[in-house]
Amino acid sequence: MEYSVNDNDSHLRARPMPLGLYNASLFSLTPRLVLQKYLSELSRLSRLALPLVFTQLAQMSMSVADTMMAGRVSSVELAGVALGTVVYWPIMLLVSGTMMSITPSVAQLNGAGRGSEAGEVVRQAFWIALVGGVCLIFAYRNLTPLYEFVGVDAAAIPVTTAYLYAMSFGVVPVLCYFCMRYLCEGMGWTIPALAITISALLLKIPLNYWFIYGGWGVPAMGGEGCGWASVVVFCYQAAAIAMVVRFSRIRHCGLFSRFSWPEFVAIRRLVALGAPIGLSTFAEYSVFSTLTLLIGRLGVDKVAAHQIASNIGGLTFMIPLALGMAASIRVGFNVGASDFEAARRSGAVALGTSFAFALMAALVLVLGNDFIAGLYTTEAGVMTLAAELLILVAIYQPFDDVQGTAIGALRGFKDTRTPFFVAVCAYWFVGFPLSWALGFGYFERFDYGVYGYWVGLILGLVVASVVLVGRFAWLSRRTDRIRQLALR
Repeated sequence: MEYSVNDNDSHLRARPMPLGLYNASLFSLTPRLVLQKYLSELSRLSRLALPLVFTQLAQMSMSVADTMMAGRVSSVELAGVALGTVVYWPIMLLVSGTMMSITPSVAQLNGAGRGSEAGEVVRQAFWIALVGGVCLIFAYRNLTPLYEFVGVDAAAIPVTTAYLYAMSFGVVPVLCYFCMRYLCEGMGWTIPALAITISALLLKIPLNYWFIYGGWGVPAMGGEGCGWASVVVFCYQAAAIAMVVRFSRIRHCGLFSRFSWPEFVAIRRLVALGAPIGLSTFAEYSVFSTLTLLIGRLGVDKVAAHQIASNIGGLTFMIPLALGMAASIRVGFNVGASDFEAARRSGAVALGTSFAFALMAALVLVLGNDFIAGLYTTEAGVMTLAAELLILVAIYQPFDDVQGTAIGALRGFKDTRTPFFVAVCAYWFVGFPLSWALGFGYFERFDYGVYGYWVGLILGLVVASVVLVGRFAWLSRRTDRIRQLALR
């Protein structure tokens, strides 16, 4: 497959070679030409990934702002926000992850020259957002019994429930935002999400300060204020991305050209492709959430330190996650253009880049753990424990980053079911039991407390990374199987 790039349009246009010439080219590539192909793919991937990296970092920075600003009030407020966050986002990702089926679906339509059909895909996804959002609102407002059952520190529960109640008002807006963002990304345009997320972060920080500490007619709400600030930001993001889709070059997709009633065949297709994405994302994040709830039994100091370590781990994960998203777009585009060699190359470049970043991130965490922990809290006990946990975060970096990128590359092939089963087995059948045994003191000689929970997570991530990379290496060479998946 040859590529030409129009100077006025960053999107690649595929022109198929004659079959005989294409097959002959496979045997005539010199090492220099191979290197040029990989460097060219790295350049294309970078143009997609860099905006996604900063988008994800800005999105994650909102959670960092919540953690840091609530932590400056007290460890109870920090623990309350942490316990709310670890339940809110895994459940949210169960629905928003399902809608991530938009990205590979639109990318393959774009690669096949059928981008005008993308609007109908998103209109049907809006119905998933509406129904799923109503269910989430009900869930978020009735979670107090869960915290009482788990036995988390009672001092944090009022903060947690107030935070979740506030956040429930932003569920539908943020789900609609994700639908339209995935449309833009599937069309290979990642800049809008970057601009909107950075501006949302700039809005989030002063709103946090206002609602947490009060003033100008608003009472001081502590951790609950983080939730109300998020609601305002979610509504802003939804409105901003809607304006982009309506008035930019994405308008040719026709998202707002007409109204569509639910078409259950189309919805079923989206859910069949996206549900494994949502479930695999939920399986991973829910392990972290469940362990955070269990750590809540150890006291607010342990929760606060664990939340700091998780926050940093989540922040560094945004880069490989963005690389996975970019790989999904590039792989999907190449599959739609029937260039399977290029699809394999796209995934391989993303995986290599993710691994290189993981090594650098691990080095920074080892050398700067004390300084980083000190940015979050002034309480000496929490700071010391968080710094120690950051060493464990450094150890799991290579495994976590590579598996996250591999999942994204596999999504480009519309391979979502196998990663789901891998996630469930690695996180819940390997990582969680080991975390429970080592952290909860199931075996008397191996009672490592909060450290044990993290060791179990690392072992689960090792399994996930090995299997998922192996799955990509196998699938990317199976042309017939790729064609079958593309029909989904």
